[in-house]
Amino acid sequence: MMWSLRTHKQKAPAKVKPVLHLSGPRLRAAFESLVDAAETTGGVERYVGALALKASLFEEVLGKGRVGDMSETEFLDIAAFVTPARRKVGAWLAHNGFASLHARLKDLLDGWSDTTTADDRMTAFAGGFPRDREHRWVRDLGAEVLHFTAPERYPLMTRWMWDAEINTGVLREIWHSDHGADPSNIKIADDFAAFSTLREELEGFLTDNGVFRELPFYVDMLCAHVYAGYINDKGGQYLRGDFCGQAKEDSMAHTRRLLGLDAVDSETGRTRLKLIDGEAHVLGEQRRLTH
Repeated sequence: MMWSLRTHKQKAPAKVKPVLHLSGPRLRAAFESLVDAAETTGGVERYVGALALKASLFEEVLGKGRVGDMSETEFLDIAAFVTPARRKVGAWLAHNGFASLHARLKDLLDGWSDTTTADDRMTAFAGGFPRDREHRWVRDLGAEVLHFTAPERYPLMTRWMWDAEINTGVLREIWHSDHGADPSNIKIADDFAAFSTLREELEGFLTDNGVFRELPFYVDMLCAHVYAGYINDKGGQYLRGDFCGQAKEDSMAHTRRLLGLDAVDSETGRTRLKLIDGEAHVLGEQRRLTH
């Protein structure tokens, strides 16, 4: 049984939308699992509130042209909440300098209100780095910058949401495989139109299930929990190194980690972002680590 498509107000640019065959039973099972798993730690609303605070930090540092005045310390503060970036960016900055990355982030957010240029800006941002395993975090950084700076305009376009090149991500996990399409060979691009359509349909699903507020962040939570289930059940070899480590943890651990909600020790301010000397970045601490 496939969940039926609903018609909602489309915020994406005028473009032919891809047809997504999503599995209603898989979505319902994931949503029920999320609600149950989050209950022991304050409920889904608590996590949604944390995502809203994350978005407030990104908007305060990057939003509406403020990216031009961003300091290196402020960048490290937001990068600590981007799980793949916090594992790599300290070393990259030490060898390449903050000014270079700062310029690329300004270009990424230049014209941020025009979503018709989103794909071009993302492509240009990623194209400024080598296309290799060591720089996979770049796409995730760009995707989170756009989404959390303007969550109503930009869906979350990270690799774990959908990576068309290697056919992995949330989209595959919720694909309706009995609809005549092999989920191991989904012909859907990982562009703004696809991610916008996915979010639109997931917002419709959530609305049908009684969720009417903070829909962008509820979608984030649902998707993170879907992919956390894949990691837990099948090992998640593709992203385990970037996101999850090896330790067995509680049922919400991978969900939190995918969204960067485990970034800061609330007592010490120490983050999971490692500097070039191996020390942890402390939230708000001014420290020069680049040339």
